Order: sequence, then structure tokens, then C-alpha cells
Amino acid sequence: MRCPFCGNPDSQVKDSRPNEEGLAIRRRRACLSCGQRFTTVERVQLRELVVVKNDGRRAPFDREKIARSIRIALRKRPVSEEQIEQIVTGIVRQLEGNGETEVTSTRIGELAMDALKEVDGVGYVRFASVYRDFTEAKDFSEILNLMESGGAPAPGKD
Repeated sequence: MRCPFCGNPDSQVKDSRPNEEGLAIRRRRACLSCGQRFTTVERVQLRELVVVKNDGRRAPFDREKIARSIRIALRKRPVSEEQIEQIVTGIVRQLEGNGETEVTSTRIGELAMDALKEVDGVGYVRFASVYRDFTEAKDFSEILNLMESGGAPAPGKD
């Protein structure tokens, strides 16, 4: 593992422990060159996923991108980092479990919105406002009305 401080390719594992209910391993490492310590996380990857964007472009799936989006939506909300990791892990499991190697960005967004709706309404609305590209105040009131009535918003912006 390359040291993030000096770039040296050699490091020594000082401590390993299971993380995320045994689905990942957290390793504490020390650089053999500069002596700095850093942490890595290893996860099982069932298959390489490719994201098909709305314009047809393809890009490798990036777990951290969806995690970052969810963290932003839940910023300053009473949701722990552990809950966020569980949400992201659940989304990744669903994507890997469907047997396909290609997944649409729309599907990823819908899975994220479904998960956020169950965890935190404010985070759900924040994510939806970016994902669905809200441009007017009425967009917010429409999604709030749907939430109150128990309905699910239709995919994409009307």
C-alpha cells in the first residue's frame, strides 16, 4: 500500500480488525520510509460495476462518490457515520446482487433516495433536491406532499 504522506510503496500492517459487521477489514499501517501511520479499509468486491450515465457515458462505479453524496445530504443531521456506511453498503450489495455488470446512474440515485427516505426525511429531501435538479420552491412542496401522503416520487424530474 502506497504511503499517502511520502508515496513510498512499502508499509507494514500494525493492526487489523473487522469492520462493518465483518464485511470489511480496517488495517492500521506504518510507512517503512517516513514512519507515518495511516488507515486502510479493505472490502469484498463481487464484481466490477460500470455506471451508465444519462448521456450514455460509462464510468467505473465509485463507492466513495455515493457515500460522499449521502454524507452531504445528512450533514448536521442525527445520523451516525456507522449508519451512513450501512446505507452505502446496502446500496452496493443491491447493485452487486442483481447480477448485472452495468447499472444506470438513475438506479443508483433511486436506491439512495429509498434508503434516505427510511433513515432521515430531511436528508431525503436534500438528496432529492440535487438528484432531481429542483429549480423552484414548488419542487420542494411537491416532494413534501408526496412524503406526507406516503407516495413515492416518480423517477426523474417532471
